Amino acid sequence: MPSPHAFRNGESPTSRDVTHFHSTVAAQKLRRFNSLILLLRLASFSFSLASAVFILTNSHGSGSPRWYDFDAFRFAFVANAMVALYSVFEMGTCVWEFSRETTLWPEAFQVFSYLLLSAGSAAAALARTMRGGDTCTSNRAFCLQSDVAIGLGFAAFLFLAFSSCFSGFRVACFLITGSRFHL
Repeated sequence: MPSPHAFRNGESPTSRDVTHFHSTVAAQKLRRFNSLILLLRLASFSFSLASAVFILTNSHGSGSPRWYDFDAFRFAFVANAMVALYSVFEMGTCVWEFSRETTLWPEAFQVFSYLLLSAGSAAAALARTMRGGDTCTSNRAFCLQSDVAIGLGFAAFLFLAFSSCFSGFRVACFLITGSRFHL
């Protein structure tokens, strides 16, 4: 390591000259915290993909209603597909953080949580309306599969919301202390 006098002459330290000290306990806590966020994002991906697939395959015969005939189900399908793609992207950034030990960029995409919640609410309201009419008495399979898809979408929202809270905590720690994790 060069002497500190070299830095006074206008030179700047290189990345190999700067040492980062992290205690073993802090590194383990950061690794556990990042693992939890990765697990939540994996769960969000799984549930939103399952919900999108359940909605996409919800057509039972020629006399059965089709999911794309209803705006709320189309909205729920698109929202779940977008969250599944977003979750894959965010899982990639988690893997990047594990391998490089740096944050690619701060994540502030709680918009997807709200999108998924509003899509699930619209689809649930439609499913409840359909249950009160003739649709669910004549075609129970369509309504049952719709209910399962809506439930999976709400589960995806919960996992995405928890992931967003933990990510928000990490962003707040970075803004306040300059570190991704304060402990």
